[in-house]
Amino acid sequence: MTAALEFTVDGRSVEVSDDGASLMEVLRDRLGIRTVKDGCSPQGQCGCCTVWVDGKPRVSCVTPARRVAGREITTLAGLPSDTRADWGEAFCAAGASQCGFCTPGIIMRLAGLDARLDQDHPRSSAATALAAHLCRCTGWQTILEAWEHFGADAPDRDWAAAARRAEIEGSVAQTVGPDVALGEGGFADDTGPNGALVALSDGRGGWALGETVAEARAVAGKVQGRRTPTELPMPLEYPEGDWAVRLRTSWVEPAYLETDASWCAPGGEPASPLANGGAFGAKLASPLPEVARRLADEHGRPVRVLWSREDSVRHGPKRPPVAIGINADGQGVVRVVRTPGVADAVASVLSALSVEEVDIAGPPTSVAIRGAGWVEAAVALSALGDGSQPITSPGGGSARAEWHQGSLRIQVYGGEPLDEVVLRSYCIGAAHMAYSWVTSEALTVGPDGEVHDLTIRSFGVVPASRMPPVEVEIEPSEGPPVNCSDAVFAAVAAATWRAAGHPPDWPTGRPDAHSDSP
Repeated sequence: MTAALEFTVDGRSVEVSDDGASLMEVLRDRLGIRTVKDGCSPQGQCGCCTVWVDGKPRVSCVTPARRVAGREITTLAGLPSDTRADWGEAFCAAGASQCGFCTPGIIMRLAGLDARLDQDHPRSSAATALAAHLCRCTGWQTILEAWEHFGADAPDRDWAAAARRAEIEGSVAQTVGPDVALGEGGFADDTGPNGALVALSDGRGGWALGETVAEARAVAGKVQGRRTPTELPMPLEYPEGDWAVRLRTSWVEPAYLETDASWCAPGGEPASPLANGGAFGAKLASPLPEVARRLADEHGRPVRVLWSREDSVRHGPKRPPVAIGINADGQGVVRVVRTPGVADAVASVLSALSVEEVDIAGPPTSVAIRGAGWVEAAVALSALGDGSQPITSPGGGSARAEWHQGSLRIQVYGGEPLDEVVLRSYCIGAAHMAYSWVTSEALTVGPDGEVHDLTIRSFGVVPASRMPPVEVEIEPSEGPPVNCSDAVFAAVAAATWRAAGHPPDWPTGRPDAHSDSP
């Protein structure tokens, strides 16, 4: 007979079986506390599952439940209602939450820090505390602003207009409001029914099923992959020619925090993995909804289908590597890993470049990922100029960016703002993604096409402590609202590359050696 564990969760005593489950599994799957999110388990590297154990923040996905026997666990749901509401308001007012998947864990970290500090609340303390977390949407700055302005009155806003701007920037319907920051964005695995079967990838092309995540993981029997120390050559050779500008990139992971998930009841419609965010285009063709539908019909009961972080890395689409050469007259060649639609993406902004698609072994790629193809071409072409011209996206938004005394200055032109808080948040998030891409991000992929960097910390995403300040100027316009953040992504990539001196291979490393760089 399995022994029992007793501890306190959000002020109430609970008793669960001591069967080797993690604290996160107990909280989410047995106690139904869905503000505790799973972005990487069992890696313990994203911070989305952070709770308090005896008042101190702890990552619950790598904490065995038996280790907290007799102790007091506090989740976001267990904070005092006024404190919880104040954090939701602070994050919403600053634009510190977009999809809202990572923010419950971040709020628990910051609330724990707030309880330990005296009157002084320096931004640097919060940035250091965020080292245990990852956020892909916001670019960190707005989270630090929420920390600084916690408890301040929030201005009135038009939530419908805010949601419309969020949908324009994220390309899928999104909810905006304080509840989103508190983890109530309606994510697929948060909405699954109690008692559903759990299906996990078995690593061999099939699905391992169990009554719980822990049971399905045991059936799968997979060994957790790690990060490789091996550095492999760039995926593509440059096109032949004496080029004025050369640019070459590697495989890049979209690194969305909510891994692919769906669930379905027999004969029903599967839950969308897009819930409250578009994953930068990477989930648009996720196979999990159809898997959930099939398994539910086969087994005659609801089934939750989940990809682990490692599954998302192995099977999810990547940004296609490129090798570009451009002459001084703007003519050139874009060599790119074969990706349906990429030639049209490049031609949508630069018809003077020919596209040469190449077949190489590697993970899947997608043109749906933010600006894939056209951004690389536009950035390469910008190196022929002085950087003063804005970059315009196929959707009509424009942006220009420059470095000034260690800060990024961005001007955006996107029609009617609708909600400046949301627009600014998406622009800062795009700036972070671009800066991180140029300076730090790449995946190691072997000659056989296997991805070797399988942990969320191996993607190279720049943390809060290393992200330079970003200033956003929204140019007034009465035109119809259009997407701005994709243009910001391109403009910041171009400005960051220029600041580094245009080294041809990305990632470049941080461009600190240059006077106009961070």
